[in-house]
Amino acid sequence: MRYYQFLDGVEVHVGVEASEGVVTDLTSITDEADTTLTLLSAAHLGGVGIDDVAGRILSCGGGEEIGVGELSSGDVLLPPVFAPEVWAFGVTYMDSMRERQAESGSPDVYAQVYNADRPEAFFKATAERLVAPGDALGIRGDSEWDVPEPELAFVLFEGEIVGYTIGNDMSSRSIEGANPLYLPQAKVYDRSCSIGPSFVTPDVVGDAQALEVGLRIERDGEVAFEGSANTASMKRDCVYLADWLQRHNRVPNGTTVCTGTGTIPPPEFTLAEGDVVSISIDGIGVLVNPVVGV
Repeated sequence: MRYYQFLDGVEVHVGVEASEGVVTDLTSITDEADTTLTLLSAAHLGGVGIDDVAGRILSCGGGEEIGVGELSSGDVLLPPVFAPEVWAFGVTYMDSMRERQAESGSPDVYAQVYNADRPEAFFKATAERLVAPGDALGIRGDSEWDVPEPELAFVLFEGEIVGYTIGNDMSSRSIEGANPLYLPQAKVYDRSCSIGPSFVTPDVVGDAQALEVGLRIERDGEVAFEGSANTASMKRDCVYLADWLQRHNRVPNGTTVCTGTGTIPPPEFTLAEGDVVSISIDGIGVLVNPVVGV
């Protein structure tokens, strides 16, 4: 099943897409289904999956139905999980390593990380910095070279991967390229990350290491860049990354983790205000965000 969080007036509602293209509002059936984290908590306490909890609510009947297109076209979608923390991994694809070597004055560090057992993990965003689907992502005013990073993201609950979403790990290549120690400033700033549009269970995704991740950037109604990569090219899989993130580092439930990108626009390209970034993964949907300066 696919799960969405959206606004009904000023209230947060949770919807589930059990039938293709149709979202049933679980909160309209019971107000105890108030967030996806609540459903995950109920599933954990009951020793079942989130789909079992949603199925029991659906069996009560009477839920309001909404078309997926209606949710996506309105200004109502929220991040599908209220992630208290977002983390990310870098240098998980060969292409990513090569691009970061090319931009950096210290290229050797990226090859060392790519070939090491320990992956590169970094803190990406707090809940306040997280942007909803359809809302504007930011490019820094002190950066001259900015790109989106389309990524598969997984969600952790009680230490386990309980589902997946799409992540956009916005990045200033000029800042990181100046010095690898500037990575936090290149990655963590206002409106620096978006996730969505849905949270999906592992059954929907299937093999997380066989997913096509597409990137499309439009400028003035024209395609400025388009590309894709497959998670099969990741050097380290999601389970491996989840294990390393949580070594000596307890993360809160709902923590969402971006797994790195294999699609990088060419060196002559940089994002501009007004661009529209779309990231697609089969089974999860399309995450769309316009771009603004911050």
